[in-house]
Amino acid sequence: MPNEVKSLNEECGVFGIWGQPQASNITYYGLHSLQHRGQEGAGITANDSGCLTNIRGLGLLSKVFQDPKRLEELPGTAAIGHVRYSTAGNKTLDNIQPLMFHFTDGDMSLAHNGNLTNAHSLKQRLENEGAIFHTTSDTEILIHLLRRSSHTDFLDKLKESLRTVKGGFAFLLMTEDKLYAAVDPNGLRPLALGQMKTGAYVVASETCALNSVGAEFIRDIQPGELIIIDDDGFKVDYYTKDTQLAICSMEYIYFARPDSDIHGVNVHNARKEMGRLLAKEQPVEADIVVGVPNSSLSAASGYAEASGIPYEMGLVKNQYIARTFIQPNQDMRERSVRMKLSPVKGVVAGKKVVLVDDSIVRGTTSKYIVRLLLEAGAKEVHLRIASPALKFPCYYGIDIQTTDELIAAHKNIAEMNQFFGSNSLGFLSVASLIKAIGLKTKAPNGGLCVAYFNGDYPTPLYDFESELQAELKRLHESRKQEV
Repeated sequence: MPNEVKSLNEECGVFGIWGQPQASNITYYGLHSLQHRGQEGAGITANDSGCLTNIRGLGLLSKVFQDPKRLEELPGTAAIGHVRYSTAGNKTLDNIQPLMFHFTDGDMSLAHNGNLTNAHSLKQRLENEGAIFHTTSDTEILIHLLRRSSHTDFLDKLKESLRTVKGGFAFLLMTEDKLYAAVDPNGLRPLALGQMKTGAYVVASETCALNSVGAEFIRDIQPGELIIIDDDGFKVDYYTKDTQLAICSMEYIYFARPDSDIHGVNVHNARKEMGRLLAKEQPVEADIVVGVPNSSLSAASGYAEASGIPYEMGLVKNQYIARTFIQPNQDMRERSVRMKLSPVKGVVAGKKVVLVDDSIVRGTTSKYIVRLLLEAGAKEVHLRIASPALKFPCYYGIDIQTTDELIAAHKNIAEMNQFFGSNSLGFLSVASLIKAIGLKTKAPNGGLCVAYFNGDYPTPLYDFESELQAELKRLHESRKQEV
C-alpha cells in the first residue's frame, strides 16, 4: 500500500444547519464545541439562496475566522463546517474541508469525517477513467463517483456512490437546495440530528455541538441512513439496509466530549463506569486516585468511587495546549505533554498514587507522566488504563496506522510496566468495556468496534487487507525472535 493511503486517516468534526439566518455564525459556534476533534484546519461553506461561498484555512477555528468580517463574507440560511484532525504529510490548504465543487448544473460542498478503506483502488479506477483529483483526501472520491454515476436522478446517484465507498464515514453534502447527511453501514462515525427553536435543523458529529447552539436533540442518524433536509423539513431515507451497528469504541473512550451522548449513552457516564469496572478488575492498595486531564477524569472518578480510595487533583492541565494524541509527530506530542501537565506536589508527595488514564497508544506520554509524579515525590505510581490495550491498527479514521506505533503490540504487561517506570500496570478488559458502554443492541461486541484491541474488524478492509496481513506476519515474526 503506497504511503499516501496511510496518510488519509483522520478524526474530524462536522456541523451543518439548514433554515437559519446567519447560518455561518451558528456553524462557527457549533464547530467551536467540536474543536477537540481536530486542530489542523477549519472551514465553512454557506448557502445564500443557492449561492455557495466557502472559506477555509489552516489552524484553529478561531485563527481561521480571527477577523469577524470573514463570517460576514458567508451570508445565507444554510451552512456546513468542518474541523480537521492533524495528520502527518498532508497539512495543506487543499485538504481542508468543506471541499467546494463548481459544476455547470450547480455547486455543492462536502464535509467528511472518517476514512474510506477502498479509497486507493477507487481513486486508481477513477483516474483511469479520466478523473482529476485536486486533493490527497479520500473525501473527494464521493464527488467523482456522484458525477460519473449512470443514474439520471440525483438521489439515486448519491445512494449508488454511498454504496460504493467502504469504511467509516459521516458525510455532509450541501447542494443549492438541500442538505444531505449519511453515516456508514456500521455507524462507525457518529452523527446526530437536532432542531433549533426557530425550526432550523442541525446535524453534528456530537450532541455537545447541538447543545452549544441551543438545538434540541431529535435522533442519532442510523447506519445506512440518508437524511435529506430542505425548506420543507427533513426526510429519512436509506442508501442501504445491509447494516450492522459497530460504533467506534474510541469515541466513548477518548474522542468525544463527556457532555455528548452517542446512541443514547452519555460519554461521561460510560467513562465513569469504565473506571468502576477497572477498579474491580485491577484493584490496588493506594492513598489517592489521580486522573490524567481531561478525558480520563470521568474514569478516575469512577475508579475512586468503586475502590473507596479518595480522588485528588494531582495533575493540572494547561487548557491552552492541544491534545497530544492528535499531534502529527512524536516530537510535537512529547513537547505538548511537557507544556500541558504539571504535578501538584502538595497532593502527591509521599502518597501511593493510582494514576488513571483513558488509553495508551505509543506509551511515551504515560512514561513521562509517571516520571512527573515520581519526581514530585509520589511514593508509588500504579498505572490503570480505562480501556483495553491497543494492539491492532485502525483503518476507519483514527491515526493508528501500524503496529509499530502501538506499544502493547510489542510488549507484555510486565515489559510495559518496566518501560513506564510504574509500580504496577492494569488494563480494562474488552468485556468490561462493552459492559460499561452498555448499548442496547444484540449486535456483535455490544454494537461497538473493538478491532484495535482484539483484531475483530467489523468489515472487510479492502485496500488495507494485504497491509494488515503483512503487519500481523511481521509482528508474529518479531515476537518469535524475542522468544
